[in-house]
Amino acid sequence: MTQTHDLVLRHGGALDAAIARFGGVRADWLDLSTGINPLPPSLPPVPADAWTRLPERAAEDRLIAAARSAYGAGKEAAIVAGPGSQALISNLPFCLPPSKIAILSPTYSEHGLAFAAAGHDVLRISPLDALPGDAATVVVVNPNNPDGRHIAPADLLSLAERLAGRGGLLVVDEAFVDAEPHWSLAASAGMPGLLIHRSFGKVYGLAGLRLGFALTTCELAGRLSERLGPWAVSGPALAIGTAILEDGGLRKRLSRQLNANADRLKSLLQTAGLEIVGRTALFVTIRHANAYRLHEALCGHHILTRPFDHSPDWLRFGLPGAAAEWDRLEEALAKILRLG
Repeated sequence: MTQTHDLVLRHGGALDAAIARFGGVRADWLDLSTGINPLPPSLPPVPADAWTRLPERAAEDRLIAAARSAYGAGKEAAIVAGPGSQALISNLPFCLPPSKIAILSPTYSEHGLAFAAAGHDVLRISPLDALPGDAATVVVVNPNNPDGRHIAPADLLSLAERLAGRGGLLVVDEAFVDAEPHWSLAASAGMPGLLIHRSFGKVYGLAGLRLGFALTTCELAGRLSERLGPWAVSGPALAIGTAILEDGGLRKRLSRQLNANADRLKSLLQTAGLEIVGRTALFVTIRHANAYRLHEALCGHHILTRPFDHSPDWLRFGLPGAAAEWDRLEEALAKILRLG
């Protein structure tokens, strides 16, 4: 397997690697490899001093208040803002004593990599019933990436309570929950034994801003904040994140739009004869016997999707944006599958 192939498999968004292998320039490509809203809202104005001064505590406090309200977290929840949810995922394992970590898999690979880097014993389990009794921390992505699996909040809360009873922790990554808020545990944030990761950039289509949150207990939030250090979030990210999170109407409009487009994508893929594995509001995953060949054929049309080394018969499609992108995907699939 080439280095370029490794990059494409490990994460979506490896467009430069795809161009290096299949040619073209960025403007030629339709990148459907990430679960990111392709139609971001207009950016709010950013105060000039957000670029020239170190971030002030008051600005971070306002961002945290906006996140608390947007996510429906109570006053018991301690919220840590970081430069993207990935930074919080990477730093959390260093805030916990080395122990056995159970990760419900397959899922976002960076959780396992981060815990292993911090010296934890990582065990990948499936299904959740296979949880070993000596696991100190359990990681669940809900809704799950890449298969769209959903787990009822009541079941996760019950698990968190059991783990808390023996000093353990349930980590729930809710990176894809914003457009499906009824699956979120944010209202229970602050209870012992629970930490919730939230991503800002996916649903708002602003992944390059690098902003994310961890909702948990005061004690664990303090350790995580100390690990991140001062000024973890840039001034422009504080300003943009606050303005957008304070806009409840925008959040509802995006939720309706994304869910409608995910249903449209699911229908398009089914019509093309592809078997659906699952969906969230930001992507649809299909099963195909020759998924990687389909991925490469689409790359030949300069359409980038997301294959998986752990499930070689899966392929994930993010949402197209403009009308011409929907037409381009439909036409490419019709041509490839008719020839295939």
